[in-house]
Amino acid sequence: MQNWMWMMLRTVTASRYVVPLREGGSLPAVVEADDGALYVMKFVGAGQGPKALVAEVIAGEIGRTLGLNVPELVVMEMSPLLGRSEPDEEIRDLLRASAGLNLGMRFLPGAFAYNQMLRPPPAPELASAIVWFDAFVTNVDRTDRNVNLLLWQKQVWLIDHGAALYFHHDWSTYHERARSPFPFIAQHTLLRYARTLPETDAQFRGQLDDARFRSIVNAVPAAWLGEETLFADTEALRDAYVAYLSERLANSTVFVEEAVRARALLL
Repeated sequence: MQNWMWMMLRTVTASRYVVPLREGGSLPAVVEADDGALYVMKFVGAGQGPKALVAEVIAGEIGRTLGLNVPELVVMEMSPLLGRSEPDEEIRDLLRASAGLNLGMRFLPGAFAYNQMLRPPPAPELASAIVWFDAFVTNVDRTDRNVNLLLWQKQVWLIDHGAALYFHHDWSTYHERARSPFPFIAQHTLLRYARTLPETDAQFRGQLDDARFRSIVNAVPAAWLGEETLFADTEALRDAYVAYLSERLANSTVFVEEAVRARALLL
């Protein structure tokens, strides 16, 4: 059995800046690492700051724990010299501000974005799993306009969870957020296909627990947690993340009922 208390992300070193991905405001880029693989690099110096990377790790690894396809996440160490010859001033400034530890997501060559016109649609069990997961991590970025789903090797892959867990931008409300129904689920691109949400809830509640949450939160580099001043130290902050996730899981019927109600309005 996997020892959830000791989960770690691999650490690689960025060796070559390949090409920027000019989508959204964070200017991610395809970067080659010293293991010879390509990654989509999310920069700690981007406008969203390190909390976006924290959300990427926690949400992404929860998704993987639930059996969903999430590209491998790695910690990417970047030298300040990497972008010294970059001609674009905005990108050069971003690279300079992001020296140190960043996040890499394994690049999926040839993948293309999911859209509602593709047939057949995802199976009800898969759609329900993704809807449940996004409601749990409060991911607002899985709409028709911004699906953040890729099709690769005939399977659906989940990407870009930096906007999830938005409670951590205001820790004073985290108990309230943990028990929230997440009304944004009504805009989810797969909601109409999610016919087995109660069954999915019962299954996933059995796959997550405090030990798994602790393992996932412990995988977040301490360097990304240093900006939060409401806690005595990073361990207290990790404890708070685990407490939030555990409380949200205990109240999963609240967001499942909201999703079922929102789906009924679509039919």
